[in-house]
Formats: sequence, structure tokens, C-alpha cells
Amino acid sequence: MLLDFEVQRCTRRCAASDRALEPGDLCYSVLEVHGADVVRKDFAAESWNGPPESAVGWWKGRVPEPTAKKIKLAPNEVLLELFDQLAEQPDQADLRYVLTLLLIRRRVLRVDMGANDDAQNQMTVYCPKRDAMFDVAVNMPSGPRIDEIQNQLSELLIADAE
Repeated sequence: MLLDFEVQRCTRRCAASDRALEPGDLCYSVLEVHGADVVRKDFAAESWNGPPESAVGWWKGRVPEPTAKKIKLAPNEVLLELFDQLAEQPDQADLRYVLTLLLIRRRVLRVDMGANDDAQNQMTVYCPKRDAMFDVAVNMPSGPRIDEIQNQLSELLIADAE
């Protein structure tokens, strides 16, 4: 079974305190499965206690300024090429996992929920464009490595759109 879902935009409210999240605020976002829906919850930094066990994924970011420039990500083909290159670099497993989540969000890859039922630390994804399945190590980065990966992906894949 393939999993495909929509990720809603930032709610701009802290799920823990109900405080309004202002532009520039550091916040954490979590995706959780509730029945047939994937629900996004946003948390102010001071209310963040880590992701719940039920989290499908989570990330750290800033609430954008209303006048912020739109960013433009590299084309899907470039992202897939990086995905392939990282498969040959076991020391970059956490970066490949984060890139996989990005490709799922962009609907380039889909999670295959029926594969690898026995593998807790493995995720199988399907690429419709290539008609191919890939196994990816579930390797959530921690601590300072999260910031390193965010900066690394930003330098490689994001350019200001004019």
C-alpha cells in the first residue's frame, strides 16, 4: 500500500499553548496520523518537548515573514540525482533520510507501507517516474547534525526566486 498525503500549511498557533506564532519565531512542526488523516501541529520553541512517539515526521523552522521572498528548490531530477549519490555514502545516511522525506513531501517518492514490515529501521519508497522501489535507512539526525543537514541542503538545493 502506498501512502500519499497532503501536508497543511503552518497553523501559526502553538498546539501546546495556543499562543500565536509571529513571523520570525522559531517553531517545531509535527505530522501525526489520525485515522485516515495526517495532521500537522506547530509548537513554539518554548513549548517544544520533542516529537511525540506517534509522530510520522517533524522539523524545525521559522514562521516566515509575510513579505519574505519565495524560495525555489532545485528540480526533482537534481534531487533524485543527489538521492542516488547518497545511497553510496553510508556516512550520510541521515542526510539521505531527510532528503527522502523532502522527496515524499514533493510527491516525487511515495512510502510503500506494505514492504519491509519486519524492518523497523528501514523505509521502502516508490518512485513513479522511475518505476522503482528504494530501501532507505530510517536515520533521524539529532542535535547539531540537524542544523548541519539543514544548512547543507539549503546550500545545495535552494536559490532565491526573483
